[in-house]
Amino acid sequence: MISPRLSALALAASLTLTLTACTSIGNGASSGPGDAAAGTGKDAASSSDAAPALTPEAYQVELDAAGGPVGTALRDISKARTLKSLGQRVQRARSAVETAAERLGPLRPPAEIGTEHTDYLAALRAMNGKLDDLGQAVDDRSLCTASSVLARLGKSSEFGGLKEAGADLAGGGDYKGGVIAFTPPKERTRRLGNGTILASAVRGGRGTLTVKNGTAGDSVVSLVLGKRKAVSVYVRKNSTAKVTNIKDGKYRVYFTSGVDYDRAARGFTRNCVYQKFDDPLPYKTTYTATQIRWDTWTLTLNKMIGGNASTSDVSPDDFPA
Repeated sequence: MISPRLSALALAASLTLTLTACTSIGNGASSGPGDAAAGTGKDAASSSDAAPALTPEAYQVELDAAGGPVGTALRDISKARTLKSLGQRVQRARSAVETAAERLGPLRPPAEIGTEHTDYLAALRAMNGKLDDLGQAVDDRSLCTASSVLARLGKSSEFGGLKEAGADLAGGGDYKGGVIAFTPPKERTRRLGNGTILASAVRGGRGTLTVKNGTAGDSVVSLVLGKRKAVSVYVRKNSTAKVTNIKDGKYRVYFTSGVDYDRAARGFTRNCVYQKFDDPLPYKTTYTATQIRWDTWTLTLNKMIGGNASTSDVSPDDFPA
């Protein structure tokens, strides 16, 4: 017996204000922003001139204290296992970079590495902006795993600039505290074969499921029975896959779509979407004296006129692993 078809859509698919002040002076003259800036600049220059340059030993201590946590925080991004922890680790790395720039900014380095110090500070500030961008990409799920964040970071000019600036400090006076000692992974675009079965825990029935993916991205569809993932199938974009031998039961249906499927992480690393069908998918086999009837369902993962199944977004951390 052919049961009604389900269908669903799987694609989630400054104001600047300038203030000018003019303060009256008793003799009829006035002072404007230019006068105030000139006076402040003179005071700052006098203060800076009065501060002595650090000794090489003292500078080394400051650089180690500032640069070491930066390298550690960047490497620690790779330890994230969920989207929530990924966002947190990217923010920690940004905080480490910001703290390093604030610590080193007021210092006068040894004269022989003045240029290298200036370049390193500029690289830290640029990296701060890049990590802010990456955090936003995690929030909007353009980047979904630690590997995708680190790959995007690794090919950026900001990361290259910080590595180069740290290496220049080390080469200019053996100051190694700013060296970035890890290599991010390369960005990849992995795909599984259409119809690849990723999980098969509850099988042996007569039911069948056909999935039509007319979307612009590959998808993984999972049937969950109780708390257990019964079956998952990989369906490439613009393709159809069929799963047979599904046991009787009332299944909840989840699906995820995106780019670059990481089998170890059990998800897409970029442009990820997580959803579920609001209504369960029932399978029932009926035996009579003369025949056996079972359910056959079709899911269409793209918008269709007359579609009769609603879907909802799912938190990635609540998605069945």
